[in-house]
Amino acid sequence: ANTLVLTFVGWEGVGVCSYWLISYYFDRDSAASAGKKAFIYNRVGDAGMLLAMFLLFSHLHTLTYLTIFHRAGTLSPTIATLTVLALLLGATGKSAQIPLFNWLPDAMEGPTPVSALIHAATMVTAGVYLLVRMSPVLALSSSGRLTIAVIGGATAFVAATIATAQKDIKKVLAFSTVSQIGYMVLAVGS
Repeated sequence: ANTLVLTFVGWEGVGVCSYWLISYYFDRDSAASAGKKAFIYNRVGDAGMLLAMFLLFSHLHTLTYLTIFHRAGTLSPTIATLTVLALLLGATGKSAQIPLFNWLPDAMEGPTPVSALIHAATMVTAGVYLLVRMSPVLALSSSGRLTIAVIGGATAFVAATIATAQKDIKKVLAFSTVSQIGYMVLAVGS
């Protein structure tokens, strides 16, 4: 996608499909609850992405990546930082980072192939992709990048610690995934 609008459409599609897949066994309370939790946490992240899009459009008058990158230097430091923090909120929802990391371990209620899909290819990597894709904007805010690094580092540590106390192998895998994505987020912010 060459615009944030198309990215957001795909972003929403992944979120809605993941909700359906996590809730596949909807007749089980735990699966239905996990699906709802994933849906709500992802909507919080979506609000962050929409806020970032609003800030960019209201100040740069475009949502096309190349034009955003070309005009990004005209953003005030405050708007740049707010945009970076809004992008971070979007990424924390999809990539299961602190404070929105609780949905991923519960998503293990879905069928095992769904868990593998969410962990390897779709949901959790989408937030990191968004941050990397918007790196020219991230470069404008050192405090925003520091916040990204702190969130990633804290998530990596906390999730790895929680994983060591789990008895269910799917939960261990889920917290391990959250931790590894935390390292990626830390790297983006560094």
